[in-house]
Amino acid sequence: MRLSRRTLLSSLAGSALALGAGAEAGFATEAGAAAARGPAARALARLLPAHRDQVTFTAVPTAGGRDHYRVTGRAGAIHVEGTTPAVQLAGLHRYLRDVADVHISWAGEQTRLPRLLPAVPGAVERTANVSHRFVFNDTNDGYTGPYHDWSYWERELDVLALHGYNEVLVYLGSDSVYHRTFLQHGYHEAELRAWLPGPAHQPWWLLQNMAGFGGPVSAQLMDQRVELARRIIARLRELGMTPVLPGYFGTLPPGFATRNPGAHVVPQGTWAGFARPDWLDPRSVHFTRVAATFYRVQAELLGVTSQYKMDLLHEGGTPGDVPVGEAARAVEKALRTARPGAIWTLLGWQENPHREIVEAVDRSRMFIVDGLSDRFPAVTDREASWEGTPYAFGSIWNFGGHTAMGANVPDWASLYESWRTKPDSALDGIALMPEGADNNPAAFALFSDLAWTDGPVDVEDWFARWPRQRYGADDAHAATAWDVLRRTAYGTTRADSWSEGADGLFGARPDLSVTSAAAWSPPQLRYDGAEFERALPAMLAVAPGLRASSAYRYDLLDVTRQTLSNRSRRLLPRIKEAYGAGDQEAFAALTAEWMRDLALLERVVATDPRHLLGRWIADARSWGTTAQEKDRLAHDAVSLLTVWGPRAGADGGHLHDYANREWSGLVGGLYTLRWRTCFAALTTALARNTAPAPVDWYALEDQWVRTHPAYATEPSGDIVKVAEEVRAALGL
Repeated sequence: MRLSRRTLLSSLAGSALALGAGAEAGFATEAGAAAARGPAARALARLLPAHRDQVTFTAVPTAGGRDHYRVTGRAGAIHVEGTTPAVQLAGLHRYLRDVADVHISWAGEQTRLPRLLPAVPGAVERTANVSHRFVFNDTNDGYTGPYHDWSYWERELDVLALHGYNEVLVYLGSDSVYHRTFLQHGYHEAELRAWLPGPAHQPWWLLQNMAGFGGPVSAQLMDQRVELARRIIARLRELGMTPVLPGYFGTLPPGFATRNPGAHVVPQGTWAGFARPDWLDPRSVHFTRVAATFYRVQAELLGVTSQYKMDLLHEGGTPGDVPVGEAARAVEKALRTARPGAIWTLLGWQENPHREIVEAVDRSRMFIVDGLSDRFPAVTDREASWEGTPYAFGSIWNFGGHTAMGANVPDWASLYESWRTKPDSALDGIALMPEGADNNPAAFALFSDLAWTDGPVDVEDWFARWPRQRYGADDAHAATAWDVLRRTAYGTTRADSWSEGADGLFGARPDLSVTSAAAWSPPQLRYDGAEFERALPAMLAVAPGLRASSAYRYDLLDVTRQTLSNRSRRLLPRIKEAYGAGDQEAFAALTAEWMRDLALLERVVATDPRHLLGRWIADARSWGTTAQEKDRLAHDAVSLLTVWGPRAGADGGHLHDYANREWSGLVGGLYTLRWRTCFAALTTALARNTAPAPVDWYALEDQWVRTHPAYATEPSGDIVKVAEEVRAALGL
């Protein structure tokens, strides 16, 4: 079955692959000539322009239905064979890591190379052990960057190809698809644009959780977004990767039955304080008509693909009087009618997919990306859970884009291989799904390697080789640091039923008893914080010649930031103890230390462009055409990271700070304001021997979101110098 599925998934990308193969069939002795025409060669020119003429790429058939690559060559003349341009890039990156000591990631890179690329001592070759290498969470367009432009996406897609991925979830442009669809089913322009949320909140609208917040969306903005989506999808096809697009499963704007008499509409209640969009009974003729319009419009705007993502009844949706199995069959029928042979992709999350769905549909053309593989110890037999439906081993190593380092790496190494190779295994993929991407580069690299490694990954050996790949040469101090990190932040397991690291308390809504900033995050560190701190002096002792790369500087920032963040969990209980004892002197000293650490943390994260709230805001504002629209988009972007939505969602739905992150502007702005306000109230209460004055935290936060000052869009400071200050301040 796997061979036929592999062929099926490749069919709709065939024209793009044929073009790539044709371009490279006339393999020339002049590497520069190849660089001018092949997709992989063009990517190389973007990534390593000084060496663009030293690599040739050749397309080859699959090996037993699997993607594979092979890299050979002498110094300055490297030859990469691979089944698609993206696979060729994966082979190139394997060579760069293992032979040239170069690493390119979404969070820092090391690209220092000799004039001639080093010879390959022995052929570097790998075959993928699964068909599907899927990437991105449904929430990615919100928590990673709803307002990124093509320059970001072009590099992101290159990096994903370098890491071996072949299926990329693309939600961008779906607002235009829904808008144009329902214009043909009784709705007017303005009411539909008001129904659409702002770009930062659209992922949850597509999941049928909410609508409207952050809108209305202008026609100009929709046009810009769909144009960017076209470019992303075109590049994916060029590289031989599959864009995974949303399918239609029944989401409706308000008032559908009024405009379409006889329609059976099921109200969906609320989700975390938001009114959910209505659901159209998929068994009805009205659904058939809307779905047909949806797929036609989507094809006109974005083209067709071989995989469509749909999650019925996500996080609490209700079927009402509609039998779930019959609904699933009807949704599947609409997809098959529009896209014969396409794969229906679903997220394995909470109770999804419901057993009634799995039992009702053609499981050979369904694919589940499991979000809980490394989360709960009770997850042991997905073949039984999903009745043999093909699935991907997945990881969600952060929620809301939290900046915490770490992942359940030992689980990846042990579970993936044992699940994949057991008798009658249905595991045929990996699914990289942090809610916010572009972080945790070691986790990114190691998880990606699962699909290209024969046998289980040797975690200790992997981390022993990582510093050389990451920084360009062996260094004893770097090795020490990463061994500490392997045993702490990257040594956690799902035994405690968590898959992400604990967030820091500096980003929490103030309370002396608070144990996490986000409501659904671990209440304590999942490793020894004191042991983790040993990584900071070791990182600072790395040879000066290895400190120039963005890879080293990103990692030093991450270790420094995490060290400070972890201290918040040791310090807050002491502050609470001093307050409870009425010890004003100790309370003053400890809260001063807390504010000092907050100030240090702000300076740490201000050194890196990827940790700047100011840049996040500037990106949002750049998509607006009027002052009013720019302000609305900025509010959409900043609210997601702070209050998330209105009071009902922030407080009643517990969404405030769900997407907390230790970024410059958030740390020095909102987080500092909140704790200063808290400590001032508590100091007054201690002095007067009274209860502290209550604080309406939502009102304070919402006011800040709407009136905050401008924040820097360019980094400031030297992370090495600031990290040395942190080490000295913490006595490490």
